[in-house]
Amino acid sequence: QVQLQASGGGLVQPGGSLTLSCISSGRLDHYGIAWLRQAPGKEREKVLCISGMDGSTYWEDSMEGRFTISREKNTVYLQMNNLKPEDTAVYYCAADPFDRCDLGIIGPNWRWGQGTQVTVSS
Repeated sequence: QVQLQASGGGLVQPGGSLTLSCISSGRLDHYGIAWLRQAPGKEREKVLCISGMDGSTYWEDSMEGRFTISREKNTVYLQMNNLKPEDTAVYYCAADPFDRCDLGIIGPNWRWGQGTQVTVSS
């Protein structure tokens, strides 16, 4: 039903900050929205997830507490601080129609955006 598009990526120096946006074509009230990333030659990695029902956030144990997820209407944001070279990856947002961020499982019915490139380098 919903279509997602991630944007806001770019080149940033180590220690810098960047905010990504995930824009939805429809309301996200009933979807869990997750940020994930994948670097070349590496497996997909979970970043953060936010529930559409109550706004609860999940997966905070990852990213060393440097990232924050939030939602405003049909847009979900990922604020990234103190970026490191190892954060370099394509960042994707995905919608879980069952709104189950708590399970930590990427299901076959999730809807994906195209992703946006984040490069951390001096």
